Amino acid sequence: MSSALAAPAAPPKYRPLAFGVTRATLHETMDGTQYLMAEQPLQAFGDRMSDRLLHWARATPDTTFIAQRVRGADGKSGDWRHVSYAQALDAARRIGQALIDRGLSAERPVVVLSDNGIDHALMALGCLFAGVPYSPASPAYSTISKDYGKLRHVIGTLTPGLIYAEDGDRFGAAIAATAPADAEVVLSRNAGHAHLKGRAAKPFADLLATEPTPAVDAAQAATGPETIVKFLFTSGSTKLPKAVINTNRMWCANQQQMRQSMPVLTEEPPVLIDWLPWNHTFGGNHNFGLVLSNGGTLYVDEGKPTPALIGETLRNLREIAPTLYFNVPTGFEAIANAMKTDDALRKNFLSRVKMFFYAGAALAQPVWDSLFESEEREIGQRIVMTSGLGMTESSPYGLFVTSPNVKAGDLGLPTPGLELKLVPVDGKVEIRYRGPNITPGYWRGPEATAEAFDEDGFFCTGDAVTWIDPGDYHQGLRFDGRIAEDFKLATGTFVSVGPLRGRVIAGGAPYIQDVVVTGLNRKEVGALVFPTQAVRSLCDLPADAPMDQVLQHRAVREKFQSLVTDLSLTATGSANRVARLMLMAEPPSIDLGEVTDKGSINQRAVLKHRDTLVEALYDEAPGHTVIKP
Repeated sequence: MSSALAAPAAPPKYRPLAFGVTRATLHETMDGTQYLMAEQPLQAFGDRMSDRLLHWARATPDTTFIAQRVRGADGKSGDWRHVSYAQALDAARRIGQALIDRGLSAERPVVVLSDNGIDHALMALGCLFAGVPYSPASPAYSTISKDYGKLRHVIGTLTPGLIYAEDGDRFGAAIAATAPADAEVVLSRNAGHAHLKGRAAKPFADLLATEPTPAVDAAQAATGPETIVKFLFTSGSTKLPKAVINTNRMWCANQQQMRQSMPVLTEEPPVLIDWLPWNHTFGGNHNFGLVLSNGGTLYVDEGKPTPALIGETLRNLREIAPTLYFNVPTGFEAIANAMKTDDALRKNFLSRVKMFFYAGAALAQPVWDSLFESEEREIGQRIVMTSGLGMTESSPYGLFVTSPNVKAGDLGLPTPGLELKLVPVDGKVEIRYRGPNITPGYWRGPEATAEAFDEDGFFCTGDAVTWIDPGDYHQGLRFDGRIAEDFKLATGTFVSVGPLRGRVIAGGAPYIQDVVVTGLNRKEVGALVFPTQAVRSLCDLPADAPMDQVLQHRAVREKFQSLVTDLSLTATGSANRVARLMLMAEPPSIDLGEVTDKGSINQRAVLKHRDTLVEALYDEAPGHTVIKP
């Protein structure tokens, strides 16, 4: 028998992808605070985002800026409608003129209630051109919410002069309930629908029919770096959502930062097929902005990573081949599962994509492995899965990974021009931001603004980080959870929620959507688990069986019994040992603030509104709903 050692496995082969920032500068003060910046300086950037529309309308007038499927009378989507850069500029000037005629301003901005779409995009460009701020409010505030509480808060904060929605049928009731008497209502469809309850509305076509005058071009030229372009509301994880001021300087600087950190943006005009909502900074600033800034094309994906809508996403990806692809972990999970057996999806989707990017939550290792397997099977190499860190207040791009060797939780190094301050807080290290892409504050929120910045002008994120390799800071940082979520057990042991939540989700993939960690002032760590629809595949119940019935099925309980046992056996102490687990049949509620419409869980809100379940989880004689090792 040969005693020779087996040869080490060959490193995986990746489709080429350049990384713009791979080295940083670091210095530390006497109190342990560290300051981290990219070695690469930030290059010059423009004064206004609307200049990019002007540039591409002149340089590539016939290139498609945005496309969306046309829906027939039966509601089914068909062929793509394309809007070129020249057409987008013409529409922006017309809409911009209409807004100027109405005397709109930052004090009386535009509020948009609709999903992503062509008319929504043209309204946004018209606002951008005229120098009138707009705010895309979450459609869920109008269509899922029962009391319109958050929509009332948005409208009360902004005092809009115009409210735009795509469809009077879908958004009319919310408009009738919340729109101020002095706010004009504009609709693309069903302007006279009964849901408006007699409220007068004008068709969007009237804005598009407005003849532009030299005044609109003068208004565009008068905008500059400090001009407010939009208000994006935070998710409201701990309080009511705050209106984050977004200026031209922030957006323009951030787009230049992205180009330097992600050189792929400069290699060819990007082509995106994207569902991420524009009321969030990921979809609305990052993705919409990178297309506009770099002369790309955005195909609006009306699918979503949900059982009811993922089919539309897969249909689009069989047809449109993106050059870059952005999604949240649940989206990548659904795509990874589909690619195992869908040859047409694999062939088209992977044909020219150079980079994947995920954000919003942890991406479980089995999903990575499944994606890599399909990629190597189809194209003989892997697509680099990238990630980073950002937030609404940072426009959002802040950090980006430095190499193809990415692991879940890796954040990388700061983008050029962004200075990081790493501050020890309660046994962790908080990351803080200062740079041209950082918001000046919250609209009509002076107290919240003052609380958000430290004495040196750094924005306090509340995110905790650690080094990927303490011996090599050039590799960058890893995510270490949210400081506000962490807590102590009754024993005084500190529980780091973020890493533990990621461990539970990864261990239970693909059956766990999200987890809320419990145990404040108790002796043991517990978990409230929100399952995915995949749990239905574990049992033989009908497809429409109630979720509470599914979760009580023996096969499902055995699966989670195995999970909690494995988590207990692999724990290193009481702080990361899940001692009890309860499955949630009721999904997290957007009305109660338990989850954002992008899918991010709000740990604090769930614990508040499900306190009776937490009590049952820790009952000395727990019922059959509690699973223990």
